[in-house]
Amino acid sequence: MQLALVHAKYQLLETIRIPVAVIGSTFFPAASMLFFVVPFAGDDPVGATFATASMVTFAVMISNLFQYGIGVSEDRAQPWDPYTRTLPAGAFPRFAGRILAGLVMLALPIIPVVIIAAVATEATITVGGFLAGLGVVVIAALPFTLMGLAIGYALPSKAALAVAQLIFFPLAFGGGLLSAPGNAPGFIEMIAPYLPTRGAVELMWAAVGNFEPNPVSLVSLLCWIVAMGALAVWAYRRDEGRRFS
Repeated sequence: MQLALVHAKYQLLETIRIPVAVIGSTFFPAASMLFFVVPFAGDDPVGATFATASMVTFAVMISNLFQYGIGVSEDRAQPWDPYTRTLPAGAFPRFAGRILAGLVMLALPIIPVVIIAAVATEATITVGGFLAGLGVVVIAALPFTLMGLAIGYALPSKAALAVAQLIFFPLAFGGGLLSAPGNAPGFIEMIAPYLPTRGAVELMWAAVGNFEPNPVSLVSLLCWIVAMGALAVWAYRRDEGRRFS
């Protein structure tokens, strides 16, 4: 665990030294709050609360997709990455350190969303709801963390950037993150339960307000976690086999 903390510190320092990477992960969720939530749902306590939960889920998705998808692929292109794979400590410290760093970095896009909600909307939340929301953030991060790792280990950096950019908006729109619960267009309501974003945001809605998640969405979320975990492991082993066999 001590080695994992060292790797996490290294990952955090490396990210902070490139400010544009931090700014990029915080811009979209904060901008979405300002342009879509504040004008249209800011005066409705229930609507603003659910919309803020959606934007928090949006922030979690973007942060993990780009941080792991692009970050891992860029690391693979550096000589330091193959060197660390030769060390006797194994893969666990690097994986654990990257996950810990990612959890810390999640605060950067989420904090502006919460501040905007508190200052510019009528969103309300109880202490219990806030703590439950923090727990849901960790669960919601799982499929997108694993998806980012799969992209990062399977693709070179330019391709990883393109893929992350191509999939984040369809996942957000298709999962109903840009609309209130039950108010998305009909075709979105049909496909949303089968996307990981929907299960994640329904858990978030349930944590902060009076909402009952759809069992189909929750089962689908679990299936996505398992599938993305298997894909990430496959991509890692494939990359290892190509460069070290």
